[in-house]
Amino acid sequence: MTDKLIVGIGEILWDILPESKKLGGAPANFAYHAAQSGLHSCVVSAVGNDLLGQEILENLENKKLNYQIAITPYPTGTVKVTVDNKGIPCYDICEQVAWDNIPYKSSLQELAKRTNAVCFGSLAQRNPVSRTTIQRFLNEMPEGENQYKIFDMNLRQSYYTREILHHSLRQCNVLKLNDEELTCVQQLFGYPHLRPETACKNLLATYSLKMLILTCGIQGSYVFTPTKIYFRKTPSVQVYDTVGAGDSFTATFCATLLKGGDIEKAQQLAVEVAAYVCTQEGAMPPLPDSLKY
Repeated sequence: MTDKLIVGIGEILWDILPESKKLGGAPANFAYHAAQSGLHSCVVSAVGNDLLGQEILENLENKKLNYQIAITPYPTGTVKVTVDNKGIPCYDICEQVAWDNIPYKSSLQELAKRTNAVCFGSLAQRNPVSRTTIQRFLNEMPEGENQYKIFDMNLRQSYYTREILHHSLRQCNVLKLNDEELTCVQQLFGYPHLRPETACKNLLATYSLKMLILTCGIQGSYVFTPTKIYFRKTPSVQVYDTVGAGDSFTATFCATLLKGGDIEKAQQLAVEVAAYVCTQEGAMPPLPDSLKY
């Protein structure tokens, strides 16, 4: 275990799958996989004062995952997940829930000052309360060469705006998105005609990013830096479902960098971990030792 601290901030919820319910939410998935990589990690979110909220806290305790979870008067978040015949999930996300209302407390300010890397998305910013908390957390984090503020877009339904994306891009130094999200961004920002590579280079330069990570499903993944482009193929696996695969990619990539690995090693391991998660049910399967850096 290293002394690096990595945080996932935003939604925590129950994914209601056809067979059962599973702990979910991109920030929680991210923090879980970062912990499997051997880093100190923490989930920041909120639950309701209800049975589902209590079950989330018990689940985090069982997974030995650190958390700062506020108890709010709003219900604990749930998402109905249906999976098509290719293993691709579709989400029906409840509104006006606990993770929409994450309060900013002094303990959260202290956590931010000790954080080496954070991952946040667009979904938890749909409500002004959580959006303000996320922005304040980012502002309190230290700056530096090995400090990472990762904006993993995770565009869901209609819960994003051009303004939210633009502001998040200004606050992050690493952007992670998939090919479908890149198309949405190009439409929103007014350059739909650009080739994907050119659009990524444009985002990288416009927002002075350290890196831009583009995942393209079975086609592979790219990492853009100001000086180089890295590509790695996606392994061929028997897909059970793809829930949480992108979050495991981001967590593994970030954790490998924080532990001293280079971009090529981080991308290689991230691809392998994400492929493995696709072969398992749910977003938080335990990883074999062979996939830990």
